[in-house]
Amino acid sequence: MSLIPATILTGFLGSGKTTLLKRVLAEAHGQKIAVIENEFGEENIDSDILVSDTNEQIIQMSNGCICCTIREDLRNTLQMLAAKKRKGLLDFDRVVIETTGVADPGPVAQTFFMDDEIAESYLLDSILTLVDAKHAEQQLNDRQEARRQVGFADQIFISKTDLVTQAETDALMHRLKHMNPRAPQKAVHFGEVALSEVFDLRGFNLNAKLDIDPDFLKEDDHDHGHDHGDHDGHDHAPGEACNHPSHTHGGGHHHVHDDDVKSFVFKSDRPFDPAKLEDFLGAIVNIYGPRMLRYKGVLYMKGTDRKVIFQGVHQLMGSDLGPQWAEGEARGSKMVFIGIDLPKDILMQGMEQSLV
Repeated sequence: MSLIPATILTGFLGSGKTTLLKRVLAEAHGQKIAVIENEFGEENIDSDILVSDTNEQIIQMSNGCICCTIREDLRNTLQMLAAKKRKGLLDFDRVVIETTGVADPGPVAQTFFMDDEIAESYLLDSILTLVDAKHAEQQLNDRQEARRQVGFADQIFISKTDLVTQAETDALMHRLKHMNPRAPQKAVHFGEVALSEVFDLRGFNLNAKLDIDPDFLKEDDHDHGHDHGDHDGHDHAPGEACNHPSHTHGGGHHHVHDDDVKSFVFKSDRPFDPAKLEDFLGAIVNIYGPRMLRYKGVLYMKGTDRKVIFQGVHQLMGSDLGPQWAEGEARGSKMVFIGIDLPKDILMQGMEQSLV
């Protein structure tokens, strides 16, 4: 049986997760979807689109989708669903896990890596994060969980952009890009989003391309000489208020917020020494693992003519041999780190010292 794709849907209260889910469930797309809702859902799926409630917390939808609430941990629920599918008791094509607004998607993602039985049945497709344009500013300023959700995302949907100005949306997108340059961002309206943009994104596949927004890389390049202190010279003290569209000067390209969730990219055209790199990353993950949200790279390694695809969540990392470097292709490594207050200089220096 082929692996069942799973999508983790996260986002703060009111960001539109339920709207998006209902739309996905109600659409006649010929796919049967099992939805796992984290039990303390603030806004459970309306009973009018559900057919029946059973003791097992599994609810059959009118269009053949199923919905279940987690009473025990996620792992048991996933195993139960996979077992029922194998025995032909339940029919579904994919799973969507809706986390509560304040949840950290990290442990949910790790379940798919860490647990052999889960890994034999499921393929984690991607983490989708919904951001509410109207309240994002305040949520990102006040709540670390909101910032973490952005750092984890493979795809970011921004809802309610019609309620704010274009300048505010642009400033928000710029801020999100600094936190997570590898997740494409898309403004969506009331869950009207094509399913091709929700499913089969392969954000967790160890694929050979690393999507980092090209503007982010350009911005990074002319950043060097004065990298100490923040870019625009007006840092806010932790408690200081900041109403930001008013002081994004001119092009609005100064990120006023110094968020604790940040990203940076390591690039080199020299090959890595595999043993040194492994030692260094092992040591880093030991110390900073809980603060490392996502890290992913396509690496040029000594001793193989294939690309090495690397990625990790918190303390768990894995690598895979990718395709061969093409004839005439410039060999080089690119690695993005996304985390909470990670020491950029230590990471950059350690990566540099792991090169041949």
